[in-house]
Amino acid sequence: MVRSLTKWTVEEYHRMIETGLLAGRQVELLDGNIIDMAPELPIHRATYRRGVRYLESMLGNRVVIFSSAPILLASNGEPQPDICIAVPPESSYDERHPEPADIYWLIEVSNSTINYDLEEKASLYARNGIAEYWVIDIPNSQLWVHRQPVHGQYQSVWQLQSGLIASLAFPDIDLEVDKFLHEGMQI
Repeated sequence: MVRSLTKWTVEEYHRMIETGLLAGRQVELLDGNIIDMAPELPIHRATYRRGVRYLESMLGNRVVIFSSAPILLASNGEPQPDICIAVPPESSYDERHPEPADIYWLIEVSNSTINYDLEEKASLYARNGIAEYWVIDIPNSQLWVHRQPVHGQYQSVWQLQSGLIASLAFPDIDLEVDKFLHEGMQI
């Protein structure tokens, strides 16, 4: 006998949320699987909040920035990346979550889930056509940059510990890597 997991659609997942079946649980839908999210430690929250404030100060009204909010993927996925930098206007998301065509890039903050974020999440985002994906690696104080998704893999992956980086969507704006990495830095 072959056993398999039950895969859930986004619609079924939403019904579970609406009925309270998932109340009090921190979960996300990835490739049809309901996955428990890692507990959020203070350093995790503080890091993505600083990142959001910095990006807002640098990009202004050229983007809409969501933090810890769902996005919708075609592969029966509704992950909640720590930071989503999306196409404005914000009102276009009043009735729906951002989808890959709406997303400039995603950022995950990783304290205890680095392998998961660099492998499974990277593969998920690449398969769904997210053009750019960054991971803030707290323990190693580095920023992982993923670009050029092809056949479920990012063709360009590198890490930075300092310096400047520009996103693919905004090559005219240099972002300081340190602003994403160091907890004591004021933004």
